[in-house]
Amino acid sequence: MRRSIRRLSLLMAPALTALLVAVQPATAHAADPTTLTDGFYADPDSTAQQWVNANRADGRAPAIQASIADVPTARWFGNWSGTIGTATGAYVGAAAAKSKLPILVAYNIPDRDICAGQSGGGAGTPADYATWIAAFAGGIGHRPAVVVLEPDSLGDETCMTAAQIAERNAMLRNAIAQFNAKAPNTRLYLDAGNPAWMSAETMAQHLVAAGASGAHGFSLNVSNYYGTAENIAYGNAVNAALRSANGFTKPFVIDTARNGNGSDGNWCNPAARRIGTPTRVGAGAEMLLWIKVPGESDGNCGTGTGSTAGQFLPEVAYKLIHGY
Repeated sequence: MRRSIRRLSLLMAPALTALLVAVQPATAHAADPTTLTDGFYADPDSTAQQWVNANRADGRAPAIQASIADVPTARWFGNWSGTIGTATGAYVGAAAAKSKLPILVAYNIPDRDICAGQSGGGAGTPADYATWIAAFAGGIGHRPAVVVLEPDSLGDETCMTAAQIAERNAMLRNAIAQFNAKAPNTRLYLDAGNPAWMSAETMAQHLVAAGASGAHGFSLNVSNYYGTAENIAYGNAVNAALRSANGFTKPFVIDTARNGNGSDGNWCNPAARRIGTPTRVGAGAEMLLWIKVPGESDGNCGTGTGSTAGQFLPEVAYKLIHGY
């Protein structure tokens, strides 16, 4: 599982506060985006599809096409995405033209992946991030979308100082406000790690501090392998803690892209895992989503030794299809 953050000075807090948009987060969106669309959008330029397009003669290509590339999966946006409002606008626009619901991941918080380091990077400063996330939301506008906000950002608090945590929470609260103000038909899910990272009670506290009351819900198991039943139990436990201490609950979604065989306790390219239930509404959560593209490396580790995070590995993808 990816994680992150850089040590930032308390001296930057006043500047960040001045830049944050003073919008009170709403607790409901204008419409359910699943009712505005006809199914989920399959990214025509995913890393899996790019590989298939370039390797049609490869014996693995038909299976990777049918079992991975054709399944609606999230597109991740970060500091590699160019002008972000243009990038999100183009992607959501392409989905809207087909009346499909796109899934996007915002993955650019400063010093992301502080705990593991395999996917380090992100915006240079909190001010940069405030500008970036505002443009991300603005690019979506009123078109329907699903957005997962900053995988690992709350789980990474185990590797951060109190000052860093406070600064990150301010960035996440502002991000939620931006989506509520600029993308009212987006279902926004603040990432809440996975069942093995921390207790449900602790994660509930982190969600509240980061402004989850203003988000539509929270996401679980992003880029990880824990089984759907485990995640449902954990999500329900997080909601029980939220209800007990704060008087509200939230819908949650689960990344099922690579959880077909469950977890062996390793998060970085473990062997003998399998693709899970394809993207759909319901089945114990609000949605089961393919958020991580199966076959994309978690980093230089496990079955992906020698690769970089996000690199598509066809043999890993093929083994995920067959579960070995």
